[in-house]
Amino acid sequence: QVHLVESGGGSVQAGGSLRLSCAASGSGFSINTMAWHRQAPGKQRELVAIIASGGSTNYEDSVKGRFTISRDNAKNTVYLQMDSLKAEDTGVYYCLAVMVTGMRTWGQGTQVTVSA
Repeated sequence: QVHLVESGGGSVQAGGSLRLSCAASGSGFSINTMAWHRQAPGKQRELVAIIASGGSTNYEDSVKGRFTISRDNAKNTVYLQMDSLKAEDTGVYYCLAVMVTGMRTWGQGTQVTVSA
C-alpha cells in the first residue's frame, strides 16, 4: 500500500511563492503519473499540473508560466513550485499518484492561502 504525505502549504501574499512536496512511501509499488489537484471553497477539485514518469508535463491554463511541476523518481517525490501566486490560487492542494497497475492514491491535502 502506498501512502502520500504532502508538505509546503501555507499563507502568502499575492505575488509570492510556495513550494509543495509530496512524498510516496510504502513497498512494492511503481508510480507512473503524478499530479497536483486543488479544490477552492465551494468548487470542484481540478487538475493543476501533471507529470509523467518520463518527465513530460501539462498544466491547467491559469497556472501556465507560473507553476512548475517536477519529480524525483529516486525519492518517489513530486514537487510543485508556485510563483506569482494570485488570490484565486487559494485552496487545498492534493497530490495524486497513479501506479503502473492503474491504482490511484491521494494525499491528505495541504492548504494554500493567498491574500490579495
